[in-house]
Amino acid sequence: MKHLLMIAMAGALGALCRYGLVNLMGGRTFPWGTFVVNVLGSLAMGVLYVLVLEKAVLSPDMKPLLMTGFLGAFTTFSAFSLESWMLMDRGEPILAFAYILGSVILSLMALCVGILLTRASL
Repeated sequence: MKHLLMIAMAGALGALCRYGLVNLMGGRTFPWGTFVVNVLGSLAMGVLYVLVLEKAVLSPDMKPLLMTGFLGAFTTFSAFSLESWMLMDRGEPILAFAYILGSVILSLMALCVGILLTRASL
């Protein structure tokens, strides 16, 4: 229960930070806010991966708080980036490439299908 509350609180903060940064940066011709959020979130995920999981500089209790809660709400791209790296790190570049390509293409296709189906039904 403790971890669920930590995740929820950090998630709320991550979502607010994302909202603020996206609105601050704007982006009429290019989604700069989302782009920066995804890059910063991935950078932070890499730093936390080392500090929490590899080197144990931070307590393991920080993983749900910072990685799942804050970064999960700030950007899900950070989790995707970490999972892609972990596949490559364990020597599975073909699987990593398939995951990256499949995730991006299928997510964009799913978004398009969702938009088209919803537009057609309204």
